[in-house]
Amino acid sequence: MSSAYDYKDLQRRMEGAVNAFKHDLASLRTGRASANLLDPIMVTAYGSPMPISQVGTVTVPEPRMIQISVWDKTLVGAVDRAIRESNLGFNPIVDGTTLRIPLPELNEERRKELVKIAHQYAESARVAARHVRRDGMEGLKKMEKDGDLGQDEVRSRSDQVQKLTDDTIASIDSVLAEKEAEIMHV
Repeated sequence: MSSAYDYKDLQRRMEGAVNAFKHDLASLRTGRASANLLDPIMVTAYGSPMPISQVGTVTVPEPRMIQISVWDKTLVGAVDRAIRESNLGFNPIVDGTTLRIPLPELNEERRKELVKIAHQYAESARVAARHVRRDGMEGLKKMEKDGDLGQDEVRSRSDQVQKLTDDTIASIDSVLAEKEAEIMHV
């Protein structure tokens, strides 16, 4: 039997899509500062994109303030630019090699913006799940064509893959609904 179709691998990849989505949502903090807020931001340093945590120390000195101590002073401008260009709505204050990021109060408009970003993250996760589904279905078709599986077995496994995809997307939607409620809660 060829390894074009591996249900366990499909499950693992679907779970990976959900976990990546949850990680992205963790960066959408509602009220308190958290070092995770900067996780999705990549800085172009030494010719390649890097997470901020790899170019400086990220701390939370106050509940509504994030501070970054950049290790290499030539990267301060790049870090500042990356934060401003992210769609998180932060305006860093540069002080030597330290950037202070005051968190804006969450007004209605900002909450709606955060919900929009959460929906974009959810759609990316759904697309990832659909890609995994497509790979699984193509693997099954190939096994049928190669004579490794009969039509009935392919149909049964296709249903399995579809159910896994539906469950994964339902899980993504459920996590999104929870996060949306958390963001909109005043």
